[in-house]
Amino acid sequence: MKAPEKPAIISCAVTGSLHTPSMSPHLPLTPDEIATQAIEAAEAGAAILHLHARDPLDGRPTADPSTFMAFLPRIRQATDAVVNITTGGAPGMSLDERLAAAERASPEMTSLNMGTINVGLFPMASKISDWRYPWEKPFLEASRDGMFRNSFADIETIVQRLGKGHGCRFEFECYDVGHLYNLAWLLDQKHYEPPLFIQFCIGILGGIGAELDNLLHMIRTAQRLFGADVEFSVLAAGRHQMSMATHNALLGGNVRVGLEDSLYLERGRLATSNAEQVGKIRLILETLGIGIATPAQARQRLALKGADRTAF
Repeated sequence: MKAPEKPAIISCAVTGSLHTPSMSPHLPLTPDEIATQAIEAAEAGAAILHLHARDPLDGRPTADPSTFMAFLPRIRQATDAVVNITTGGAPGMSLDERLAAAERASPEMTSLNMGTINVGLFPMASKISDWRYPWEKPFLEASRDGMFRNSFADIETIVQRLGKGHGCRFEFECYDVGHLYNLAWLLDQKHYEPPLFIQFCIGILGGIGAELDNLLHMIRTAQRLFGADVEFSVLAAGRHQMSMATHNALLGGNVRVGLEDSLYLERGRLATSNAEQVGKIRLILETLGIGIATPAQARQRLALKGADRTAF
């Protein structure tokens, strides 16, 4: 197979909100740890940094803008990477809570989840016997009877408040094929203009499975709906991370790694940092003859407003 002509954009999701501290000692929890690992990931080749925040006292997910502002300026000062702030937040957060940090920081990019799904975290609880904090097990078990809400009204609100209000562009997170049609509706209603950056989120319990046939179907559906030149990326949960990222890059797409999506570097071996995962996927891609996009190239391809127009 001929190597894709466009360099691949590497995104790194640094901490997320689904893994808990007991799962890995390397998961960044404090603002200092998040900043350090984000900067190291950028130095390793990540053009985009996808960021959540955690309570520094016990590592639980937080939407507090002041916690985000404890690490965002440091990242901005140390690297040219694109900062992409979550609007997904964590289970149990209201939409206003999920948008608070992005409205405070006015980043170049935020995530935008394209539909309501079940997110089953509860199977992970059975694998842990020694809990660092009392909140972790109930948090995971609650997903058995919870859902990740992203209604059409929620999607419109995010586009209005962040897209039109702050000039943010979006990482459209699609956990199933129907989410691509939700995105097509968004464009049909003139709520958003291309270029698009679509993130296929595969392997989450409640979403589409991490299988090559499913990835191919997502890619072909996206290209049919949005054109052959659409920018697409993939995050694959857990053990599927590196293999699915490699497949996607060979098919002309971009990749996402990071401790939000997988705590491991390979079977049975925890990743010691986000940079370790970025370094591994970069080595794989370069070995296959695929170039690595710079932050400047990512900004140009995704029509971002520039770091100088953020509020941090």
